[in-house]
Amino acid sequence: RDSVTKDNLLRAFAGESQARNRYTFAAGICQQGKLQVLEQIFLYTAGQEKEHAEVFYNHLKKGGCENVTITANYPIDLPDQPLQLLELARRHELDEFGDIYPAFAEKAQEEGFAEAARHFRQIAGIEKVHAQRFERFAKLMAEDKLFVSSVETGWMCLNCGHVLYGTKAPGKCPVCDHDQGYFIRLELSPYER
Repeated sequence: RDSVTKDNLLRAFAGESQARNRYTFAAGICQQGKLQVLEQIFLYTAGQEKEHAEVFYNHLKKGGCENVTITANYPIDLPDQPLQLLELARRHELDEFGDIYPAFAEKAQEEGFAEAARHFRQIAGIEKVHAQRFERFAKLMAEDKLFVSSVETGWMCLNCGHVLYGTKAPGKCPVCDHDQGYFIRLELSPYER
């Protein structure tokens, strides 16, 4: 109860909880902009952040922590532009991967909390994957290639699952009439490859 790890676990829980909400808010902005594929990317990642928060919360429960007071800084993402939100999300994820969670893991190991240290390291690795995901989609947006490819590729409608091949996602799905914003490159669909 008197460990630094206790405080770090709460910081991590709060950070993951806030990331989940920031990504849910970003998903709403993307949905309003008819970029449902980005909405789904943010929601998919938000669900994973919820699981990270639960891992850290369970460590606090096991430690018998009832009330913990911490001082910490957490980001507020002010822009309402999907590209900027992707770039900020990437940066936040890299902070957790590169600096925050490795330091928390080292302290947990030093204090004798091997399982918490392991979870900090493992979740840091996941945060790197999140950063790469956000970077990939930010790059596609910045290059105006979210729905256009220089080579023929598969495009999947996230609403009905229709797949077609070409260099551009259609303006509307020929099966369910959903907008182009529902299309994802088949190779980037989380369940296809």
